[in-house]
Amino acid sequence: MKEYDFLIVGAGLFGAVFASEAKKAGRKCLVIDKRDHAAGNIYTREVEGIQVHEYGAHIFHTSNREVWDYVGRFAEFNRYTNCPVANYKGEIYNMPFNMNTFHKLWGVVTPKEAREKIERQKQEYAVEHPQNLEEQAINLVGPDVYTRLVKGYTEKQWGRRATELPAFIIKRLPVRFTYDNNYFDDDFQGIPVGGYTRMVENMLEGTKVLLNENYLEKQEEFKALADTVIYTGMIDEYFDYCFGELEYRSLRFETETLDQENYQGNAVVNYTEYEVPYTRVIEHKHFEYGTQPKTVITREYPREWKKGDEPYYPVNDEKNAALYARYQELARKEGNVIFGGRLGQYKYYDMDDTVEAALQCAKENIK
Repeated sequence: MKEYDFLIVGAGLFGAVFASEAKKAGRKCLVIDKRDHAAGNIYTREVEGIQVHEYGAHIFHTSNREVWDYVGRFAEFNRYTNCPVANYKGEIYNMPFNMNTFHKLWGVVTPKEAREKIERQKQEYAVEHPQNLEEQAINLVGPDVYTRLVKGYTEKQWGRRATELPAFIIKRLPVRFTYDNNYFDDDFQGIPVGGYTRMVENMLEGTKVLLNENYLEKQEEFKALADTVIYTGMIDEYFDYCFGELEYRSLRFETETLDQENYQGNAVVNYTEYEVPYTRVIEHKHFEYGTQPKTVITREYPREWKKGDEPYYPVNDEKNAALYARYQELARKEGNVIFGGRLGQYKYYDMDDTVEAALQCAKENIK
């Protein structure tokens, strides 16, 4: 008999949900994480009474009632609604593209006027067979919206010019012909009162957690402790990059505390001009309607991932899909190891997707 039923590698959202479900079923778990804190990329840290989203803005949103009720067991959620704005050369535009955006661009007032304007631009500039992201985006929304609100931001995100990016990256661009600034269409959204770290710690309550522990450095030692390993790290790193490296995008965060009450008036402001090196500025206090005398802001800089960097987003194109399929085949043959989460499954997950996937994984593997 081994000491634990499950060794969970990664104290992020996927691992915490699985650990909570395993504990509820009477199973014994050990959770380890190479960082010095739990909660993974949704970790929040208190600064000047403000919950700072250490690894970028995270807004929980879902239309899955089961998932919403589940996270509600571990945290009280406020009524935060995500309404980001875009700053292009000092001009402010509402996101997603809606009637407020179109009025600012063209002075149109009615949905009919906005539709006609977009259609005229699409007819004038569209190409029959778009060969790159720029041509595809113009086919969808026309040059005005594309130039101000898509082009620069996308080029910064991907680290290359839009004319060098494949067309399939942008299959659609959401356009709303209503005066609605709510970014998400989901039924539920909000921020945990007191931050995400507290929510994850509540999920992990009663489960042993070891921080500053790198599984891959002591793999045999850790593996000997449990019947089954739940691995939420990078799948290619687990197999020592034997087929080559999967591609990721990474981020650099520049955070500062300012001796002023309100810096930008909104939680998230996107900077869509290419010449501005960061993609967005986050003012954390606005996630919880803070009234503190100081404020904390974070500038977010995208960058290419290289070994040693934190991987944030998988690059889910055809080349990487083929490479991942090879690693996935190895994973199927790996005895008593289950790969989960964004890095383990090389898949872009929103938080609600992560919770849903972890619950499903628990349902299938906790006997």
